[in-house]
Amino acid sequence: MELTETHTLPVPQQQTWDALNDTEILRACIPGCESIDPDGENAYLVALSAAVGPVKARFKGRMQLTDIDAPRTYTIVFEGQGGAAGFAKGNAQVVLEADGEAATKLSYTANAQVGGKLAQIGSRLVDGAARKIAGEFFRRFGAQLSGDNSAGPADGDTATEAASADTQPESNEAADGKSDGDAKKGKKSWTAWISKS
Repeated sequence: MELTETHTLPVPQQQTWDALNDTEILRACIPGCESIDPDGENAYLVALSAAVGPVKARFKGRMQLTDIDAPRTYTIVFEGQGGAAGFAKGNAQVVLEADGEAATKLSYTANAQVGGKLAQIGSRLVDGAARKIAGEFFRRFGAQLSGDNSAGPADGDTATEAASADTQPESNEAADGKSDGDAKKGKKSWTAWISKS
């Protein structure tokens, strides 16, 4: 599966970069994200709930940031296991470009492979779910950057969103297993880890 998208965000490039490297912001923005914990330099352990059609699971995985060129680009390499639901692994290249003084164009290309039950339900459903997840992430992320907290997750934690996702065949929880996302209760910044390298 390959997913390529571009979004314009209403803040300068450095502010966008800082937000992308703030695990607390990411945890709040990524549908289904439960936690993200440092696991070495530029690496994180991630836990999230995901559902694609009838397949629901709690995924645990690891992501690594590589090819870091702050505040312009990095590559995220990820893999996650969801037990009987299957696995997801892949990478995503993220590129930021200034769009005038007060906006940033964010482009990314993600490539992922899924296996197990996720692979059996068909690439069309998986792709659709991944696009919905990405759309929901950017809706929340844009709201966080503009200071509109009303776009955050609904009451209750995001695991509850995943539990109800069986009523939405292309649930927004789906891509989390291969996305990277996610955050920790204590605010940790990827930037702090990146600056150590």
